[in-house]
Amino acid sequence: MTTHRLYYDDSFLQNFNARVLTCVPAEPFPTSAGVKPSWEVLLDQTAFYPTSGGQPNDLGKLGEAQVFDVRDSGDEILHIVDRDLRAGSIDGCVDWPRRFDHMQQHTGQHLLSAMFQERYGLPTVSFHLGTELCTIDLRGREPSQDALQGAQRAANAVIFQDRPVNVRYGTADQLSELGVRKEVERQGILRAIEIEAADLQPCGGTHVKTTGQIGLILIRRCTKIRQDWRVEFVCGARAARLATSDFLLLRTIGERLSCSPEESPAAIEKAAAENESISRNFRNTLQQLAEARSALMLAGTSGREEVRHLSAILREENPELLLPLATELAKTEKVVALLVHEPSGQIVFAQKAGAATDLGAVLKQVFVSYPGKGGGTRDFVRGRLVDHSHSDAAVRMAQKLVDP
Repeated sequence: MTTHRLYYDDSFLQNFNARVLTCVPAEPFPTSAGVKPSWEVLLDQTAFYPTSGGQPNDLGKLGEAQVFDVRDSGDEILHIVDRDLRAGSIDGCVDWPRRFDHMQQHTGQHLLSAMFQERYGLPTVSFHLGTELCTIDLRGREPSQDALQGAQRAANAVIFQDRPVNVRYGTADQLSELGVRKEVERQGILRAIEIEAADLQPCGGTHVKTTGQIGLILIRRCTKIRQDWRVEFVCGARAARLATSDFLLLRTIGERLSCSPEESPAAIEKAAAENESISRNFRNTLQQLAEARSALMLAGTSGREEVRHLSAILREENPELLLPLATELAKTEKVVALLVHEPSGQIVFAQKAGAATDLGAVLKQVFVSYPGKGGGTRDFVRGRLVDHSHSDAAVRMAQKLVDP
């Protein structure tokens, strides 16, 4: 039986009466409180919107039953509820805040898509209405920042004019003659949403009555998605919340940087440059320290012809000294560097390329006795002990394994 879709003609309908035609057990439904038993209900008519066209389903109640989900099954709309319902008359109530939010987002999407296509030749190929953000995928060249701001500005201008949003019915040919934005191949009578002097688009979703009810459109960002460009945006109450959140965040950043919100970008650029300079100086200092430390360690073993294993347990030093120190030591023939940073349990073993010892095998054997994770090549390995208190014992074991 075909379900009469009450929301087609009145998206503002919150309460309605219907007849329960069938109610049968359904698959258990996953909820935030766990998996719950569920039933599948078919009504003669409904104001509940099913998931379709990028717009999520409505929620609400049927009698005392909680509506978990609403599904489009051809001509029928199926309601997934949390209890068995008897055949007969029943009152339905749509979760209005959720419905109105979806109406704002969906109508805002129609308007924004129209502006991108009309002004910049960028058609919308898909739409998704998420719980926090909405997205449209645009096909064509990358939208510039001017295009993004221009489409947002043009859409909001139409919102502020509070133009009527009407429902029209007609065949695909009739709608085409009226200038539909995106033609469809479906046969029969189609439902379309018309934003006066701005857009006409076939759609079965729920929409506001005037553009002023959209409130505001705020574009967040644009990213590359395969061959298309994904534009994130929000409308209405979502836009107000995010704009407020953005400003509070910017104000907090300004306070931390001792500047006004407007001065924050420049202050961040300055701080980033200073940080890069400090990092560069630190790396240079670390390299100089590694060279000096390496020279001292090598000096203590000068004149020896056999393989020398030079071990060190770093305790007070920065763990970032491990890598440059091991690299410097490994520049010398017949030297095997065995280094560990005790506070963190980090390990670095290194030797000049082509030496006889397989340091990868050494590290694996060490981890058999003193568990850890890591790896590398036969000449250079890095790892970390699970228990840093094993640092001393791990180095001693490595010394025994590399002794000729």
